[in-house]
Amino acid sequence: MQPQQMQYDLAYEFLMGKLETELPSFLHYHNAEHTKEVLAATEKLAQEEKVTGNDLVLLKTAALFHDSGFLETYSDHEEISCEMSRKWLPQFGYNKDQVEEICNLIMTTKIPQEPQDKLGAILCDADLYYLGTDKYFIGAEKLYKELHEAGLVKNREEWGEEEIKFVEHHHYFTPAAQRKLNTKLQHTVLQLRIRSSKEKKPKNAFVITGWVSDWIFIVLGVLLAAFSLKGFLIPNGFFDGGITGISLLVSELYHLDISYVIMLANLPFIIICVYAVNFNYALKTFFCILLLGICLYYFPHYSITSDKLLVSIFGGFFVGAGIGLTMRAGCAIDGIEVLALYTWKKTSFTITEIILAINIIIFSVAALHFGIQVALYSMLTYFTATRTVDYVVEGLEAYIGVTIISGKSEIIKDRLVNEMGRGITIYKGERGFLPGKFDLHDDCDIIFTVITRLEIRKLKNLVSEIDPRSFVFASTIKEASGGIIKRRHVH
Repeated sequence: MQPQQMQYDLAYEFLMGKLETELPSFLHYHNAEHTKEVLAATEKLAQEEKVTGNDLVLLKTAALFHDSGFLETYSDHEEISCEMSRKWLPQFGYNKDQVEEICNLIMTTKIPQEPQDKLGAILCDADLYYLGTDKYFIGAEKLYKELHEAGLVKNREEWGEEEIKFVEHHHYFTPAAQRKLNTKLQHTVLQLRIRSSKEKKPKNAFVITGWVSDWIFIVLGVLLAAFSLKGFLIPNGFFDGGITGISLLVSELYHLDISYVIMLANLPFIIICVYAVNFNYALKTFFCILLLGICLYYFPHYSITSDKLLVSIFGGFFVGAGIGLTMRAGCAIDGIEVLALYTWKKTSFTITEIILAINIIIFSVAALHFGIQVALYSMLTYFTATRTVDYVVEGLEAYIGVTIISGKSEIIKDRLVNEMGRGITIYKGERGFLPGKFDLHDDCDIIFTVITRLEIRKLKNLVSEIDPRSFVFASTIKEASGGIIKRRHVH
């Protein structure tokens, strides 16, 4: 009786069907596509190394089953892959000795790789074939996402350190892989080293610079707001909108010190801010309000001018500039936006409608107790402050349309959406057509996104990190609405 033949094609159809439908969704790297790529690399290297016959079938079967363990577990998946080989392969004509040889090959792919023979060396090189190709950064990005979602890597900093160590210490075992892949592997190592050296110093500098600039904005914003209140609004009995307006009303009606009133009035909204926004925003806002209270307590009472029109316009301008600068620092000098955000989540009203309703009440009380003229001038103050806030925050954050053409568009798309939180539009195009190389061109995805001017440097750094040779150009957009763009600030 002739020995039963190994039915590789049937085994392929059986297992590939499972890999394509039953693997967890977070396996961005170790998926059916990866198995197909390893199989293709295995056949290519086997041909170079003159592996044929049953040895080739065993080698391809090991490549097919080497990550099948991911169907059940993430850690120690090689052992589970062997168990699945022992369970399923006999029904496709593989005898016990053949299955054990396949299991031995699968176990050689476990990191650190330690192949014992030519077949093991081929499978190990095929499993990490992408390290020495142009597809490295695409594969690495998929692997990072997978490890991050699996909880095995905390952030990109930790991943970057492990990534460069792994790639630097990797070497191929077969002469065929060494000939084909070593040059590109060394180039990838060089790129990773350059990226690492760029990230280390500027990152700390960027954090320190950002922290310093935030506090400069906060201090300057608080000083401008205090100057407006003590030099324009309070001496002339004028009011503003928001919590500042409520504080001015309470202070005027009950003859209380504005410094205490404004801190107490904002305190509940700082607490709400912890839940409605985040703790960091709430902490910054707390120190911002505390600093404003101190400034109002120690600033002397003086009147810059008694001209009602000048008081309305310039009082509103300076208080609006102060509010806008603190917004740019990532906090608030007035708790009304936090109140509106919290109320908006609980009701069907928009943030603008909620703030408008609060301000109508403020100016109505002002009209009843201090006269319609004071209320009208106060409304002009509020309008001026609002326009100034828009200019300080939105005017400096003009929208920029950015077009990116790169051969590594898949990684760029992923990081724009998931890291920067930007919406993107993709155009299908062709890249190439260079002087002297006009016939060389290929299809590509042309990425278009809308960001603010303040984000342009972050975007350029991100794209340059992925593909230094990418083509990026930007143009100013006069107006943008809808999509994933920043909400306008309201005062």
